Parts: sequence; structure tokens; C-alpha cells
Amino acid sequence: MKRTTPARPNPREILALNLKRLRAVHGWSQDTLALEAGLDRTFVAHVERLRRNISLDNIEKLAVALGVPLAWLLDVDLGSQLENAE
Repeated sequence: MKRTTPARPNPREILALNLKRLRAVHGWSQDTLALEAGLDRTFVAHVERLRRNISLDNIEKLAVALGVPLAWLLDVDLGSQLENAE
């Protein structure tokens, strides 16, 4: 019998969704996040729209700006954790 494994979420999609979620928690625009992280606004917009790859260095900058551990940005369950925290 063939075993099927559940589809793994795309890490870039998880990152994009978590950036949007955490920006919303902070009440920040893409401009504000980019400024706080020392990145260009268009770069942040492209990452959120899955049009750009991002380095670990820049993921770290975003995490520091948002005040969260880097792992949170790639956590598939972050949305439910944020909902439960409210």
C-alpha cells in the first residue's frame, strides 16, 4: 500500500502570511515594517506577494523589527497562536 504524506506548506507562503499577520498585530503598513527593518518598502511588498526570494539575513531583520523570534515567521501555526492570544 502506498503511503501518502500530507502536502507541506510552501515556506515562502507561510512567511508572507505571517508577515501580514504580525504587521496587523502591530498596526503597521509595509512602509513602517520596511523602515523598522532597514529594508525597502517594495522589497517587503514583493516578499509578501511571493515575487522575491529573501535571505536569512533579511528574515532576521524583519523578525527583529517585529520583536519576534525568527522561527515565528516560518511557523505554520502562528495564525492560530495569535488568535488564541487575543
